Amino acid sequence: MLKYNQLNNGWFSNTRSDVLSGMTVAIALIPEAIAFSILAGVSPMVGLYASFCIAVVTAIAGGRPGMISAATGAMALLVGSLVLNHGIEYLFAATVLCGIIQILMGLLKLGRFITFLPQPVMTGFVNALAILIFMAQLVHFEGQGWVMYALVALTLVIIYIVPRFTKAVPSALVAIIIVSVLSIVLDLDVNRVGDMGEITSALPLFHIPQLPLTLDMLLTILPYSLSLAVVGLLESLMTATLIDDITGTPSDKNREAKGQGLANIVTGFFGGMAGCAMIGQSMVNMKSGGRTRLSTFVSGVFLLILILVLGDVVKQIPMGALVGVMIMVCISTFEWSSLTSLIRVPRADALVMIVTVVTVVATDNLSIGVLFGVLLSALSFAWKIASISLNTHTSGNTVTYTVTGQLFFGTTSHFVHEFNYEGDPQKVVIDFAHSHVWDQSGAGAIAKVISKYEALGKKVTITGLNEQSTQLIDRIGPGVSGGHA
Repeated sequence: MLKYNQLNNGWFSNTRSDVLSGMTVAIALIPEAIAFSILAGVSPMVGLYASFCIAVVTAIAGGRPGMISAATGAMALLVGSLVLNHGIEYLFAATVLCGIIQILMGLLKLGRFITFLPQPVMTGFVNALAILIFMAQLVHFEGQGWVMYALVALTLVIIYIVPRFTKAVPSALVAIIIVSVLSIVLDLDVNRVGDMGEITSALPLFHIPQLPLTLDMLLTILPYSLSLAVVGLLESLMTATLIDDITGTPSDKNREAKGQGLANIVTGFFGGMAGCAMIGQSMVNMKSGGRTRLSTFVSGVFLLILILVLGDVVKQIPMGALVGVMIMVCISTFEWSSLTSLIRVPRADALVMIVTVVTVVATDNLSIGVLFGVLLSALSFAWKIASISLNTHTSGNTVTYTVTGQLFFGTTSHFVHEFNYEGDPQKVVIDFAHSHVWDQSGAGAIAKVISKYEALGKKVTITGLNEQSTQLIDRIGPGVSGGHA
């Protein structure tokens, strides 16, 4: 009975809405999956197959019901140079290795560390992603005339006007259809999806990457796989956290990491590129009423049906329409409010966001930017709390030092030099009621102070330590004399 209830709640508690929302998402996935494939420099089928495989697998194995995972711009941006320099078989191998790394991350329970990402880093991550996707579109304007610009502009106009009249059909899909029909009827001389790669109405087939199993091959794909694993997991967990807030329900972040990993392994063996959760499509699913795993599963299956039935039609889509869709994605992804908030938020937070964006854009690597942002945030936090003060009170032959602030590696030097070793009376009391000892450096600093006083024949008493500080000092530092205040 318990298993039945879990199955019903996870899959069939919202059937009608989940089926309809899944179909809507599948339709909206087509132009984005194709565009992301082109962004990565591969055939549109690679992105379409990946979106099908990843959606189906994460529906079953993922940790966040109702979240949509597929081929994404964040992942596509990372593999362009790999495909260009080594070929598509290396992409498949890198995708499989990415999945293995993500499963290991899930087994190591690294999913919980998403809570350690500061808000400025997350904002910088999203803004940088939008900028990189926009920059990747510029290449499609090379050698094109005014017709290309007109089609892009028309696509954007349709995308933003249609929702004013109806939200029953994704406006991006409406724009793709109208611009494609116009392009075909007028026989416009523009680049089309069919010119970028072959579209086939065929099922994805199991395929072992055809490349030598050597150390050199592994060292070639490892940096790409690590970046894919980190960026994919980061975006997936960020999206899961957002859906948690929207639905008011928790998700299993470590299960999600393993589910994403399994999905990437499967797609790598079925001719797809690496993918992760999609913030935009997940929001489409939420707004359309999708809540359970069924919505994600339907989106993947219905996407495959569309590929098999409409493959020849997809070839006629003009690139101007896809570029327009991607520019819309950039506009909606970028957090414009973060620009005006720069003058209101603390300077350190503003600097972290800017550094994250600049680093990502300069290196073309989202994971490096996030790493720099996290390190800068950590340094900023350490600087803020690296303040400690000692107030003294003398009564007879006893002097009491009241410590205020955090005692850790960043404050130990100042702490040790604040005492008047030679001038103090015979009895010294150090009160930690307003402080906390965090690490070995803090415990070592206390030991050093006690040692200096004892060398002068003076007695030191430590008071006011909280339980955690006492345990730390008893374990790795000097014994606590006097206990708690």
